[in-house]
Amino acid sequence: MPEIIFLFLTFLFGLIFGSFANVCIYRLPKAKSFMWNRSFCPKCKKLINWFDNIPLISYMVLNAKCRKCKKNIPKQYFLIELISGLSFLFIYMTNYSLLAQNFLAFLVLTYLIIFFIDLKHHIIPDILNFGLIFFAFIKNFFPDLNLNFTQNLEVSIIGGLVGYFSIWAIIQLYYILRKIEGMGLGDAKLMAGIGLLFGWQSIPFILFVSAMLGLMMVLPSLINKKRNLKTEIPFGPYIIAAGVIYYCFGESLYSIILVV
Repeated sequence: MPEIIFLFLTFLFGLIFGSFANVCIYRLPKAKSFMWNRSFCPKCKKLINWFDNIPLISYMVLNAKCRKCKKNIPKQYFLIELISGLSFLFIYMTNYSLLAQNFLAFLVLTYLIIFFIDLKHHIIPDILNFGLIFFAFIKNFFPDLNLNFTQNLEVSIIGGLVGYFSIWAIIQLYYILRKIEGMGLGDAKLMAGIGLLFGWQSIPFILFVSAMLGLMMVLPSLINKKRNLKTEIPFGPYIIAAGVIYYCFGESLYSIILVV
């Protein structure tokens, strides 16, 4: 019985932090405070009552509409809270070190915020990238994490440099060939954080997989001519998705490639 209660509380904490992630996703691109001001409806700007701000439940009770202006509440709010809650639950059930749990929870929330900000606004705020870079670096000094990240300081630093300059080189090459910027340095900083987490050997895999994911998502709209080759496309979400794939299956996939 106590274990069930603990699982419920873990899921609840995940929902609460998912709600906080929603606040960050809305306010960070607008350079608004995400710490102290009360939540409000993005449409009518009216403050939201506490009982209308309960993760998941309020969304369903209100039938996905603001109580005051009756405008639709984006599905993103429900989705992010649910993903955060389930992620916290999964982290608790698979990692027994409190330090490892907190570290993974921070990564999940930060990458979740980056994913949806970049998806909508095509930017990655520096505060998020630099936070990831900092934590990806200091994790090398906590050998008890016991996670699928490199904890070799040299490999980690080289990974950060390779990650950053791989995207930087792509940006420069694209500009030379097309005379326009194809990507932003936010993607380079994001890749630097991932390189620091996994080491330099992860970069070819993550670059390839993220490019393939991006191509699969964009190709239908290119064929239908809803987009063209000059259309701005956020690359951060695909880098994050590729990083998750590498974390879960990277070593196994590399082992298969080496055997073949």
